[in-house]
Amino acid sequence: MRTVGAQVVVKEAGPEVGKGLFAAAPIEKGAFIAEYTGTKITTKVADTLKTRYLFELDEDWTIDGEDESNVARWINHCCEPNAEAETHDGHIFIFATRRIAAGKEITIDYGDEYYDEFIRPVGCKCKAKRHR
Repeated sequence: MRTVGAQVVVKEAGPEVGKGLFAAAPIEKGAFIAEYTGTKITTKVADTLKTRYLFELDEDWTIDGEDESNVARWINHCCEPNAEAETHDGHIFIFATRRIAAGKEITIDYGDEYYDEFIRPVGCKCKAKRHR
């Protein structure tokens, strides 16, 4: 386990899931959690890469967030997420959609395309009561 900011910590999320990002202290609804950082590449190039740490800004640009210094890369998918991503001026920011208690995993919905391509074939591993 390693602390990566005042309000978040990276640690094991569970079997078959790997690491996740967790609240080290309570995070209030609407609070900024992290920026998804990395190299800005064309979406055309991103479509040829095998990494799963790609976050599409728009149809032309994608952020390759594979570097471990990108704390937001540890946010796992959930069908009932407690955070969401917002894009502003070429940046991707993660905000809490509800209060997140200390010790709880921070999750977002990865979206239909990612879910259908990578999650559905192996089955969703999130802790939601209902899956897509």
